Amino acid sequence: MFRSSRARSDERGAAAVEFALIAMPLILLLFMIVEASLLMKDYVSVSSAVRTGARTASASADGGPGTCQASANPPPCTPAGAPAFAQAAADSIQTTGNALNNEDIDWVLIYKPGANGYPSGQSTLTCGSNCVKYVWDAGLSKFRYSSGSWASASVNACLNDPLRDSVGVGMQVTHTMVSGFFGSTKTVQDRTVMQFEPLEQDRCKPGTPNAHS
Repeated sequence: MFRSSRARSDERGAAAVEFALIAMPLILLLFMIVEASLLMKDYVSVSSAVRTGARTASASADGGPGTCQASANPPPCTPAGAPAFAQAAADSIQTTGNALNNEDIDWVLIYKPGANGYPSGQSTLTCGSNCVKYVWDAGLSKFRYSSGSWASASVNACLNDPLRDSVGVGMQVTHTMVSGFFGSTKTVQDRTVMQFEPLEQDRCKPGTPNAHS
């Protein structure tokens, strides 16, 4: 009886050790799946948001300049030195709705892209010339103009013109990791470039009789 009881005790002890050895990798794997799923959700949301913004901007080449005065503390609207389609793009990202926490959004860029799809003269999502930046304002619960300029009257949106401009929309989000096992945060970025929808020949670019301005 003594030997049998001790054998059972040894077996239970061995089973507990084996469970611990197996459980830890399984728990780690579970956390990895959860983290990857949440991170993928943010990647998909950012990708969807920039496509929404680009579609809106590309259809609004004739929106003219912004409608408010710039100030030391930029207001929640776009000044005249930047195009109205930039604010329209930022607003569409907000109103369409997505799975992102708006306060995790670092910025949105609306820009004239170079050949590489990034802002003109840049190799990353950094504003250069013809680029407008928006940031999320929790107090206003909307995107507000932060910096940058792009003369709306400079846009070429002429049908069949090989020089017809495009517009790019980029976004950066800081994703907060849940478990902390793989770091505390992860930066998520994406961008989309679309060509401006063509306007009538008499107003499609600077120099035409009714050029958009």
